[in-house]
Amino acid sequence: MTMNAHNAPPSPASAEVFPFTPGAEPVAEAPARRRWLKPALIALAVGLAGVAGWKAFAPAGKPPAAAAASNLPEVTVIVPGSTMMADTVVAPGSIAARRDAAVGVQGEGGRVVRVLVEPGQRVAAGQVLAQIDRQVQTQEIAQLSASVRQAEAEARLAEANLARAESLVAKGFISRADIDQRTATRDGAVARVGVARAQLAAARERAERLDVRSPAAGLILARNIEAGQVVGPGNGGLFRLAEGGMLEMRAQVAEQDLARLQPGRTAVVTPVGSSERYQGKVWLIDPLIDPANRQGIVRIQLDYAPGLRVGAFARARIDAGQASRPLLPQSAVLADAQGNFVMVVGKDDRVERRAIEVGTIGDNGVGIANGLNGTERVVASAGAFLKPGDKIKPVMAAAATR
Repeated sequence: MTMNAHNAPPSPASAEVFPFTPGAEPVAEAPARRRWLKPALIALAVGLAGVAGWKAFAPAGKPPAAAAASNLPEVTVIVPGSTMMADTVVAPGSIAARRDAAVGVQGEGGRVVRVLVEPGQRVAAGQVLAQIDRQVQTQEIAQLSASVRQAEAEARLAEANLARAESLVAKGFISRADIDQRTATRDGAVARVGVARAQLAAARERAERLDVRSPAAGLILARNIEAGQVVGPGNGGLFRLAEGGMLEMRAQVAEQDLARLQPGRTAVVTPVGSSERYQGKVWLIDPLIDPANRQGIVRIQLDYAPGLRVGAFARARIDAGQASRPLLPQSAVLADAQGNFVMVVGKDDRVERRAIEVGTIGDNGVGIANGLNGTERVVASAGAFLKPGDKIKPVMAAAATR
């Protein structure tokens, strides 16, 4: 029992009271632990301070992808597809007379006495538009009229002489040769009457041709003559006449659109700067294509109206039957100085501007004639608040009503 007591390890309390007791090894390690414990605590404190400083002052990293996606604006988009609808061709052009006739002097000309019509006035075929002084021609006509009367008198006298001579032939007072002579005299007098009458008719015709007359019924477009002016055949057109009073618009249509048009199609013409619309009808499609711009001329017949001025620019909307077109709500179609456009969602959900050409506009929406094929994702209503390159979160919506 005594040996066991001496060999038992000392308690901590005895180690603190008797630190140098033989066989008590833990008492010898205590100073060593104290030596490395203090540096370890210091290092730990420095490390914790560094971590705290790094978190406080380090630059912020990139946000997570999910957080970035949640911050994108949600925008309603629509895929228009294709819809069968009334098709139209929109084309610019100018107003012109369907038959534009230049009216000038037919005869010798002279000094203008009176001008009887004004632009915009309707005239009949043969109506006098302007009168030219004819005093010289009037005197000539009077002279020739006297010549006709003189020739007629000579012819009557020759006829009477011949009749008396024939009554004396049977009695033998006049030979047959005298009868032949009197017959020739009578025939010459009759011929001179014909010549005088022809000269008189020619003089009257020349005098009549001094008047400037309308070659056909129509509408006076322009007047280039004033009273007192001296005119002649070299002056060219003194008036411009729209024969029949019919006008037309010469619309410039792209080559690919000409195949969809034909004579008889209705059209609506709007002059530039005016809100007035005029109904017309295609009456001719020119057979030639301009090789420079690949356009052809479609002629639209129009009835004259005061708002239609020859030479003015206009825009025509021509009925082209039925066609399959993308159909968008009116809120999706935007316009600025560069023309009509829509905002399309492209690669990586980024917005792009797409120029378009508007076709038929109806209660169901706007038909797109050019610029879309119907498979694009088009911003439905918020396009005005976006700019090209913006990244959005597209939300699909139903297409416009078919």
